[in-house]
Amino acid sequence: MTQSTTFEASLPVAREVAAATQGQRALAAFLSTQFETQRIQIFDEKNEAHAVELPTSALRLLVDILSELADGNAVKVVPIHAELTTQEAADMLNVSRPHLVKLLESGALPFHKAGKHRRVRFSDLMAYKAAQEERSAAAMEELAAQAQALQMGYE
Repeated sequence: MTQSTTFEASLPVAREVAAATQGQRALAAFLSTQFETQRIQIFDEKNEAHAVELPTSALRLLVDILSELADGNAVKVVPIHAELTTQEAADMLNVSRPHLVKLLESGALPFHKAGKHRRVRFSDLMAYKAAQEERSAAAMEELAAQAQALQMGYE
């Protein structure tokens, strides 16, 4: 079982953005490989090299993280099996906590209680978000089709 420390994600400073940009480009060049693992070197405070073998999938995640940091975004890694508080889930959906609670109570999004607190599984939240995005895209396509049918200036 893995342990993680909870911390507030903060926006990267200019030096971190520059390092992330450079690191993302350098790592991305090596990820077109079909190897399951990659060996990288890390240098300690004495400038001694230490070789580490990592799954290529983990390095792909690192490239994604660096890409977000390079864009000036804060990043937080959440395991698929994680259980989120209602505030964390609301933040991920970019909605208010009261709105999220309404979704939970209406059955639109599954949850369970840990004591008196509601918890939402990350995997359930991502499935709900994907379904919402699909419904939104379908609605936009329908609106565009109606606008064209009504000759509202869209061609």
